[in-house]
Amino acid sequence: MNNQFTHPKERIRFAILTFFFAQGLCMASWASRIPDFKDVFAANYAFYWGLILFMIPVGKFVAIPLAGYLVSKLGSRSMVQVSILGYASSLLCIGLAHEVYLLGFLLFCFGVCWNLCDISFNTQGIEVERIYGKTIMATFHGGWSLGACAGALIGFVMILAGVSPIWHYTLIFIIILIIALSGRKYLQESASQETEVSDTKTQERNAAKAPNGFRLLFQKPEMLLLQLGLVGLFALIVESAMFDWSAVYFESVVHVPKSLQIGFLVFMIMMATGRFLTNYAYQLWGKKKVLQLAGSFICIGFFISALLGGVFESMAMKVIINSLGFMLVGLGISCIVPTLYSFVGAKSKTPVSIALTILSSISFIGSLIAPLLIGAISQAFDIRIAYMLIGILGGCIVLIVSFSSAFNIQESSDKPE
Repeated sequence: MNNQFTHPKERIRFAILTFFFAQGLCMASWASRIPDFKDVFAANYAFYWGLILFMIPVGKFVAIPLAGYLVSKLGSRSMVQVSILGYASSLLCIGLAHEVYLLGFLLFCFGVCWNLCDISFNTQGIEVERIYGKTIMATFHGGWSLGACAGALIGFVMILAGVSPIWHYTLIFIIILIIALSGRKYLQESASQETEVSDTKTQERNAAKAPNGFRLLFQKPEMLLLQLGLVGLFALIVESAMFDWSAVYFESVVHVPKSLQIGFLVFMIMMATGRFLTNYAYQLWGKKKVLQLAGSFICIGFFISALLGGVFESMAMKVIINSLGFMLVGLGISCIVPTLYSFVGAKSKTPVSIALTILSSISFIGSLIAPLLIGAISQAFDIRIAYMLIGILGGCIVLIVSFSSAFNIQESSDKPE
């Protein structure tokens, strides 16, 4: 029997939200301590540090076909539990790394588990949308951003208190373990299936078809997924620029003391705020207009920080201007990924878990190239130049959304959640 018949839908929704929260908490816990690891391993050469960070998207990219197959074969319910515990465990091990090659391997594992979480969590999220019969995916991604805000804030406090990464990550592991044990019984069965399963024979037929999902990964994808994937690719370059380099930007470009290195924190706060407001924005402007505004905010935010962030001599003004730029980028990027996933659920004819995997395959090229791209540009010129070039991608998102048929959709009359 599907869990939606044995638990209130509100409780199911909250449980899925907590798993998204745990994933965001784990990611931000790593990102908040990046300058510490950079100092420990004396990675002053920007391209060299980019190579180390490159291991995360490599892990994510390698895991793409595996994630789609496992979710289709085993169901997202099992994979949610496996992936979040693997994600938290790899973070804990990162805190123990004292050798650069070991750090690289652990970041690779971190990336693998990250992608397993992405596919399984979003498959669960789409199933809950079907239970509600309305668009609520953005609130799940808002939960992820809320967890990331908590992770950034905890990381900031840990840095100020002089707590080492291993003890910091031990605390995060315990929190995530509690979340996983508390929410597991509310997870949905066979979330990768396209239709409601009502009897044992139907379950067996659908299970027998699950391995075909692996072959679907190597067929020509829908044009819809290609168009959505291109926007996702640009969005993940932007996310990588902020997740991996925002703390480094405040340290090496703005030159502020640790007590004022708030760039990553304000970015995550606005990202969380934007995701919780996304459903209301849909009601006001529609999904297409929301994506156009998002691309505009990204472009403006990066250029404000890169062009105006160093104009003033006052440290307070530097922090304010750069924070404003980072806040706009956070607000812009907040809605892109959940909106793309919502388009998949509404328009794609491909099974959900496979469609998400194909979308991720295209999008993750962005996170794959971002560390090397940003590292190379920063080494050759300056990280501010890298940020301006990435800001241009926000403008590209506006153009693609404006002229691509993939983003023409009959807007529903759902009330915001």
